[in-house]
Amino acid sequence: MKRILYTSWYTGLGGGETDLLTLAGALDHERFETQLLVPADGKLQQRWRAKGWGAHTLLYRGASTWFVPALWARFPIVRRMEDLLAAQRIDLVHSDYHTLPFIAAAARRLGLPVLWTVWGWWFQPKAWQRAFFRAVPAVARTRAIRDGFLGSPPFMPGNRLPVIYTGVDSARFRPGLGSSLRRELDIADDALVVAMVARFQPVKGHHIFQAMAEQVLRAQPKTRFIVAGDDVFGVAADQQYRARILERVEERVALRDSLQYIGFRDDIEAVYAAADIFVCPSEFESYGIANLEAMACGLPVVSTRRGGPSETIVPGETGYLVDAGDVDALAAGVLRLLNDAGLRERMGAASRRRIRKTFSIAAAADEHMKLYEKLLRD
Repeated sequence: MKRILYTSWYTGLGGGETDLLTLAGALDHERFETQLLVPADGKLQQRWRAKGWGAHTLLYRGASTWFVPALWARFPIVRRMEDLLAAQRIDLVHSDYHTLPFIAAAARRLGLPVLWTVWGWWFQPKAWQRAFFRAVPAVARTRAIRDGFLGSPPFMPGNRLPVIYTGVDSARFRPGLGSSLRRELDIADDALVVAMVARFQPVKGHHIFQAMAEQVLRAQPKTRFIVAGDDVFGVAADQQYRARILERVEERVALRDSLQYIGFRDDIEAVYAAADIFVCPSEFESYGIANLEAMACGLPVVSTRRGGPSETIVPGETGYLVDAGDVDALAAGVLRLLNDAGLRERMGAASRRRIRKTFSIAAAADEHMKLYEKLLRD
């Protein structure tokens, strides 16, 4: 059995961390043992340990996009990471971006293979970083991420950065999970519900969702809206944004009576089960895992198109794509679905089929295990 150490500088449960948990759980655990390294305790580590997997904490500050590989490789944390790798007899490291400069240096000293996942596409490596990134194998979560990270012209061939889509657990996320959350929130069974799932951050577009909801309510005043998620990473700017969003709801009578913010939910599948339509109003999404979870639950999705959603949602078949910030288009897509039960049903069924065919966790795990085996052989 081979031991894999995953790393994450983020300790909450955002999309990337959910992806990591889902991937680790889908591996063949007769072939791979999974361990985790984080800089502090948090929901990710708690969930990881609850599954009976090994987790470790080493205090360090994540690398910024300006890191200098040769300098960062000399930081004291590298020696501590090297000691951890040796003590735990790790065979392979799968890193996030912010830990990569440290853990890659530690693994190199021990002759261990390293892989990392590219989630960001809005920046490209600096000139002094390109040799480093050419030397470390990686996978990208979407074509948009790959192309954005490589830049134009690309600093290395695209085939050096394969795309492996995040998989969705279609057994956990499925239609027919019941309406317990509706009862908890005092929402009638026959009410039409529009849902959003995202951490509080301006880029996630809670303000756009509110503006859309106000438009929809003028045409369909009985519609209910649910927003799940919280301030995941404890960033001051995100906390301030959250406060502004919640304050605005209290100021608007229509929103106060129709829109509920329900915070972080461990049973996020219950949110999808309570909804008829899912909305993603983000300025951009590297991937948009919540869209796929909603689709697996048989929901049509109305999403902004920039980034991953343009690759996961089929316009007119599984939902609608609109330009970021276009409140009118977002509201129009939601109203079209609210007004046509047959359309909601057809698109929801098509969403479920698409997830099972193209975005299954089994397929994603298999692709990763093939890559792990190759790296371990080389």
